[in-house]
Amino acid sequence: MFRSFFHWKVFANLLLAIAVFIGLVWLTFRWLEFHTNHGDEIPVPNVVNMTVQQAIEVLDDQGLEYEVDSFKFDPKFRPYQVLQIFPSPGSRVKDGRTIVLKVNPKTYAPVTIPDIIDGYKGLAFRKLERLELKVGDTIYEPNIQKDAVIRMMYNGAVIKPGAKVPMFSTIDLVIGTGPKRNVTIPNLVGMTVAQAKVVIAQNLFEVGLVDHQDGGKDNNDIVYYQDPAMGSVRDQGMQIDLWASKKTPAEMQSKIRELDEMYRPKIEISSPPVEDFSEPTEEPATPAPAPQKQPAVKVEEKTVAKKTTETKPTEVKPVEKKPAKKVIVE
Repeated sequence: MFRSFFHWKVFANLLLAIAVFIGLVWLTFRWLEFHTNHGDEIPVPNVVNMTVQQAIEVLDDQGLEYEVDSFKFDPKFRPYQVLQIFPSPGSRVKDGRTIVLKVNPKTYAPVTIPDIIDGYKGLAFRKLERLELKVGDTIYEPNIQKDAVIRMMYNGAVIKPGAKVPMFSTIDLVIGTGPKRNVTIPNLVGMTVAQAKVVIAQNLFEVGLVDHQDGGKDNNDIVYYQDPAMGSVRDQGMQIDLWASKKTPAEMQSKIRELDEMYRPKIEISSPPVEDFSEPTEEPATPAPAPQKQPAVKVEEKTVAKKTTETKPTEVKPVEKKPAKKVIVE
């Protein structure tokens, strides 16, 4: 096997292959040198502080390409003045190399309006100020979103997020005041569904359930029932449910009675007897009638002879005293 490898024919083929490979490499580099002007370099001219038009003319004369990049506007420099170039002046580059020119624009670049709709007004103010935009008038109008941005105005016209405006522009904001309490529900019965939705939105309520009798979604159907009822009091932002049909409300009385039993049942409340805890009041005393004088009746006095019983005094006999005995002591 080794003998066959060192055979002169094999060795000759190996040398031939090496020679072909070296030749291809040499031709490749020669081709690259010819097409890339290897060794033929041009110094980058210094066009800083020139106007962009002057810089382009100089680069064209040198056979160099250019690309203009609008730099951030700096009021200290003239509009369209070249502030920087890349590669830097004096660098050696190939013929046809692209030179990037950093140019001071004519004025500030326009600013994109951020999306601050439905956001809190404090955050909206900060976002606009970070973009060098001024907050102008703050207008409050009824809306269920309290202190939220409803609209943005620029020069008296509504402006949407994503629009471009000059830097330092003044943006007016329309802010919601929040929902009102105890607002009367409007009467929607007899309107079409489309009309009822408009009235609901105007009163800052929300459209809730919309039940079409035929199961469709025709906004021309007539509203024959609503909940809450007309005249009831609710806070703004609450939902109002609608029932609609192609028939008139007069033709839907049976269905209305069914809905009344479901949503407005009559509840009889018997009140307990009320005890009277008030203090008794004294009745004014009525004066007694004056006594009537009766005629005097003469009574004949009869003298009654009193029998006196005479008692005889008892005779008291005197007590006879006995003579005292004499005692002689010798």
